[in-house]
Amino acid sequence: MKTENIMNLSKKVVLTAAVGFFTSFGFAQSLQDGINFVDSQKYAKAKQNYTDLINQNPKDANNHFYLGNTYLTQFDPNFDLAQESFNKGLAVDAKSYLNKLGLASVKLGKGDKSAIAEIQQIVKDSREKDAEVLFRAGEALTLFEKFSAPDLAITFLNKAIERADKKGVPANYYYSLGDAYRIKKDPGNAMTAYDKAEAVAKNKASVFTRKGTLWMAAQLWQKAKENIDKAIAVDPTYAPAYKALAGYNIKYQKNAEATQNLINYAKYADEDAYTQLEIAKLYFTNEDFANAKSTLDSVFDKVNDPIKHRLRAYIQYGDGDYAGAQKSIETFLSTAEKSRIQPSDDGLQGLIAAGMAKDEKDAAKKAQLDALATQKIGIAKAAKDETMKWDEELAKIKGGINTASVDQGPTSPAIEALKKKVIENPADTDSLYKLATEYQNVQNWNGAILTWSKMSSALPDWAPAYYSQGYAYQQAGNNEMAKASYEKFITLVKPAEIEASKPSLGYAYYFIAFLEKDSNPEKAKQYVAKSLEYEPTYQDAITLQTALNK
Repeated sequence: MKTENIMNLSKKVVLTAAVGFFTSFGFAQSLQDGINFVDSQKYAKAKQNYTDLINQNPKDANNHFYLGNTYLTQFDPNFDLAQESFNKGLAVDAKSYLNKLGLASVKLGKGDKSAIAEIQQIVKDSREKDAEVLFRAGEALTLFEKFSAPDLAITFLNKAIERADKKGVPANYYYSLGDAYRIKKDPGNAMTAYDKAEAVAKNKASVFTRKGTLWMAAQLWQKAKENIDKAIAVDPTYAPAYKALAGYNIKYQKNAEATQNLINYAKYADEDAYTQLEIAKLYFTNEDFANAKSTLDSVFDKVNDPIKHRLRAYIQYGDGDYAGAQKSIETFLSTAEKSRIQPSDDGLQGLIAAGMAKDEKDAAKKAQLDALATQKIGIAKAAKDETMKWDEELAKIKGGINTASVDQGPTSPAIEALKKKVIENPADTDSLYKLATEYQNVQNWNGAILTWSKMSSALPDWAPAYYSQGYAYQQAGNNEMAKASYEKFITLVKPAEIEASKPSLGYAYYFIAFLEKDSNPEKAKQYVAKSLEYEPTYQDAITLQTALNK
């Protein structure tokens, strides 16, 4: 499961941009506290802070903006409460550019791209005199990646930096500039912006965490870990660093370490219900279903956002409660804003339908559910959605591949010893390799499939894992999944590895050609030719090529 794309549940591209205002910039210290709380993902404290400011000075429209903006920048935006706050600000001051930007941001977050032109007009009306208005305009255009305008955001943010330069540029101006470059997929300029933030930020942990997540996005894992470790070293209470570290450990299948990271994250963030909801998502990503369920249950009635029903659907699916999962995802789809519905929602419905079809006794209903599963999963795959490994999940359902089915298969003393090692250290790739091999030796193909899958998750670019998984699927009689695994193997073999991989490449190309010979003869011809390129004397490939060329 893709760590950075689980259920597309968070609209943030990176950590919320805030922190680093200088008191000389003209803000009261209490406003600074709120900004720092948002940056530390202490959203409940930030909301209370801004509410106190409003009570102290109800005629200051800006305080309503900062409260509303907190609702927008939390993990799952609460558009209704944000809009309510911005409207209150405009009731105090009808000319408040910040609150006008806030309302435009709500429109943009809901998918109305006409809000981009509104933001431009608000900036124009302000005559670009106020650095904070320029900054918040740029920030608004980066809050929602799906509805972002990074080039325009970069323009506004650079103007904000230029306007603020004489009084000292706040670090969050640079953070948001870096975030805009990230959306634009320009990591070089993003890192330059973060470097400038580091020079002025009071809390370097915030900078190091952002750099760490940027390196993670580039899949430069060592540099990512170095920066995250630096963040924790300079501020052991900085919650977002633990969230980033959890993402790192989830990537490497270090489930126990990731769970501890999430415990620390919860400890140093706060009890805001939306933060707890985010923690539940991360537990799910870590395949820690028990903690995901208990955390979600603890805040389910405190959160109004329909997203809670989507998360519950995934957890119920993971538990095999297909009827409950179907009810939950239907509730989400019927109550969520249309802009929040994703191809992954179709994919999940497809998997649920497949699970229900498996135990359906009525032949007509079973066929109907199977057809629905194919259609819905096809939508997710066509959109190139990688929230889950759709084919693998479907194969597990249809093949009954799960821990129970593995345990029912053949075993050996070596397998039992290796299973204990993997439980103690899920990222022990040496033990995973040996365990998968032992499963193959005793012909427990379900065990081999699941274990090679764990190996490919731990080492996603290691081609042999996919070849071996293809072989296990083939032996289990699942030719379609075998073909998919062999295709993945072919794409991952590096030029330097071709010589040593020629026998495996020859067979993989032949197997795919054999399966395609009736439905796609042209592809079959191409693949069998590649097979013989690597293994010129491979008789089965020679025979197939002769038959295809008749």
